Amino acid sequence: MTAETSIQLKDNTLLRDQLLIGGKWLAGSGNNRKEIKNPATGKVIASVALAEAVDVQKAILEAEVGFKVWSAMTVIERAKILRNWFNLVVENADDLATILTSEQGKPLAEAKAEIIYGAGFIEWYAEEGKRVYGETIPTNVAGRRLMTIRQPIGVTAAITPWNFPMAMIARKAAPALAAGCSMVIKPATDTPLSALAMAELAQRAGVPNGVLNVVVGNPKVVAHEITSSPIVKALSFTGSTEVGKLLMAACAGTVKKVAMELGGNAPLIVFDDADLELAVAGVMGSKFRNSGQTCVCANRIFVQAGIYDRFIARLKTVVEQLKVGDGLQTGTTQGPLINESAVTKVISHIEDAVSKGASLISGGARGDLGGTFFQPTIITDIDPNMLIWNEETFGPVAGIVKFETESEVIEMANDTPFGLAAYFFTQDLGRSWRVGEKLEAGVIGINTGLISYEGAPFGGIKESGVGREGSMHGIDEFLEYKYLCIDGLADKS
Repeated sequence: MTAETSIQLKDNTLLRDQLLIGGKWLAGSGNNRKEIKNPATGKVIASVALAEAVDVQKAILEAEVGFKVWSAMTVIERAKILRNWFNLVVENADDLATILTSEQGKPLAEAKAEIIYGAGFIEWYAEEGKRVYGETIPTNVAGRRLMTIRQPIGVTAAITPWNFPMAMIARKAAPALAAGCSMVIKPATDTPLSALAMAELAQRAGVPNGVLNVVVGNPKVVAHEITSSPIVKALSFTGSTEVGKLLMAACAGTVKKVAMELGGNAPLIVFDDADLELAVAGVMGSKFRNSGQTCVCANRIFVQAGIYDRFIARLKTVVEQLKVGDGLQTGTTQGPLINESAVTKVISHIEDAVSKGASLISGGARGDLGGTFFQPTIITDIDPNMLIWNEETFGPVAGIVKFETESEVIEMANDTPFGLAAYFFTQDLGRSWRVGEKLEAGVIGINTGLISYEGAPFGGIKESGVGREGSMHGIDEFLEYKYLCIDGLADKS
């Protein structure tokens, strides 16, 4: 069954509205559904089945069956199927982007870029699965041989966010499947259509029944079943630090392996010697992409005194050229926020900052289109007493502060319990190394605001998470090392 909707697609069968469990599209056992709305228009675009606890349990059991089949296949066979999945995603990129924009709101060009970016992880891990090497170890006893092998951990689970509803699926499922694991995916209830479309393409690609399951449902209900199940051996989560801590605690009962990509509070530093245009472009890419709704968004922007006035003037000009509107409309460069709660948080951060001495330079109010549209905003003179300094705004608000010295700004930048991403702009090679080594973040962009790539490890330090996604390290989250000690091999002649 596919959803009836006004979304215009080339292939309407990509729009699924049921749960995928054991290779079958099923209605939830409680027959409950959730309406999915386009945040740009407020209109209902689909009604999706919701899983009850028993449905999640069934998905886990089906994943256990699927794991036995999938892990027994050769790595070459798995790689071919993943390559098929990659090809199908690329071939259907336009439809996938339309679905993504319709449920999430980002401009269509950004959605298309997310599809291609996410597909890159499937392609990467189709090949990386072939390089899950073990090792031989020099023996300590005559007649004994020592070695390690790496094996899939088993049934895994992923809980994914709404801000990158397709890419986060690919970033977690691709390495899990490449390792030989099966997976139960719980997508965000605001944006389940992208996950269901991705699962439909995985089925077409030849992924065996039960290997990839998608359950949409109440986060607490689904998470409880996943974290308490002894069958599920690993959990990968992207979301807030608050929820991540709860999930880590819940996984302790069954000692699961966890990979957590949590909240951030990214600093972006512009030094006096920076290329002005490059720095402004970096801020635009980091801060205003996806309407500021990314975990790696620049949340505190530090600008050195010598370039400060020119930087503010240029950034204001560029920000005011952004076109806020429906992501499906031509020319839109900033879509709506995901929901009213997101707008409320943005407003609270702006009002708090201004009440404590910050200056509003541009924007600062709801968009002319109403709904959850919000003007791209610049405020200056933020400080540690303000919410915007200490919390992720998750919206299109650039909070800026002037600084004088390198040592001063490093101290301010690191003044946070979070350590996901950081950025800085300089043309000084020595400074690039000094600051890059001293900033407390897992991912650092130097002279760029766009840092993600499937071949590089992504993840945070401090309270921004554990584990890595992407690169050769990302597959480690779904593998176990096994040490084999083989005795009785001495020459008996």
